[in-house]
Amino acid sequence: QVHLVESGGGLVQAGGSLRLSCGASGSIFSINHMGWYRLTPGKKRELVATITNDENTNYQDSVKGRFTISRNSALNTVYLQMNSLKPEDTAVYYCNTNIQSPYGHGIDYWGKGALVTVTS
Repeated sequence: QVHLVESGGGLVQAGGSLRLSCGASGSIFSINHMGWYRLTPGKKRELVATITNDENTNYQDSVKGRFTISRNSALNTVYLQMNSLKPEDTAVYYCNTNIQSPYGHGIDYWGKGALVTVTS
């Protein structure tokens, strides 16, 4: 069983920075990729950034140049450095990890979410 725990959310003014962390624990054999998604009330959950086990990254267009995703494979931890935050970045940010199952397929695990609030 795998558990994900996010930390680092908070309230900041526009232009400020936050760093989110997400650690995976439990039975982990192989991580296919890790990433961050966010959910704003009234909107669909959207991809923020992902990173593969070979360090390839993908970002939502709106965060390119401002956010950086990274990982520490030894600690099964993924990070999201968020700079130049804007009010529209306000959301609950969810950590996602896709782990290769010994049964032969990848399984998605989700954290409970970290609230990020950006004020004007």
